[in-house]
Amino acid sequence: MRETRRTAERQTAAPAAAERGARLTGLAALQRRVGNAAVTRQVQRQKGGLDEHYATRPTEHPEWGPYQELTKAAGIPQPQADAAWQLLLGGVDSQGTLNDEAMAKTSDRQEQRELRASNSWYQEFVKLVAEHLEIETPTMALWAGGIETSDYAYRKGHTPLGRTRIGSVLNVLELHPDWKLTGPMWSVLSKAFVSRATGPVHIFVRAYAPESILIRLEVPELRLVQRLNPDVKLIWHPVYTAPGGQMREISKDCRLVDNAEYDGRDKCVSALVQYLRMFHDDGNTEAAPAHKSMERLLVANGHKDGV
Repeated sequence: MRETRRTAERQTAAPAAAERGARLTGLAALQRRVGNAAVTRQVQRQKGGLDEHYATRPTEHPEWGPYQELTKAAGIPQPQADAAWQLLLGGVDSQGTLNDEAMAKTSDRQEQRELRASNSWYQEFVKLVAEHLEIETPTMALWAGGIETSDYAYRKGHTPLGRTRIGSVLNVLELHPDWKLTGPMWSVLSKAFVSRATGPVHIFVRAYAPESILIRLEVPELRLVQRLNPDVKLIWHPVYTAPGGQMREISKDCRLVDNAEYDGRDKCVSALVQYLRMFHDDGNTEAAPAHKSMERLLVANGHKDGV
């Protein structure tokens, strides 16, 4: 689960179920309605500033209307949704102080992250909505490399955080424009999501970054879950996006195939880096972010100019 949610992430397309022509119900119906909600949000955002704090006036937040619509469509009971909204806004309101305290207390980045994620409002929010982190497929998915990677994992039959009931609601809302105030919420939510793993977890990597939520938070949490449940296995998939936007996976012999599974992070990342170095076309803008990420990784590990 994850990096800064971009605009595309808040305008998620209809789910794979719709693409397959299935009747839309429950979560699928919610995702189909996202388009209408996006229009409503744009109108409401013109009436109020998202950079304000609304903990003491929660119904004045520009996203309050869309939030009500989305939680109702997701099947989240109204009293629970209302309480969750108050906790979210309380978390935003108090996060700035926590961030300042973390910076003042330690220079260690991991310790700072842990302190920022100790926001009791966000923790109580996640406890309240934990049941809505249930996955709708047999297997859980994690990802890195942009929201398209999450969509790809879902089309493959796995459920990422953004496709759970509460994840789908939060993915199309903007609580506050400052990621430093909302990012810790996603960290707490991601950790809770991963802790629910009971079987194989498929991990799709289009761009590798050691500082991503996937690598620094979700995978370590999965390792702890594995100690208690050996059925939790990590299955890694290196992903590349072709010029036309089609996503394929990278085999051990550097071919693009429909499915390529690796039993370890290093093997997966090695295949991804090797393909990006040998076969990436600079004219392929679809894969440019992944290629730049690879170059930064190589430079950080002592390879001059990423080669």
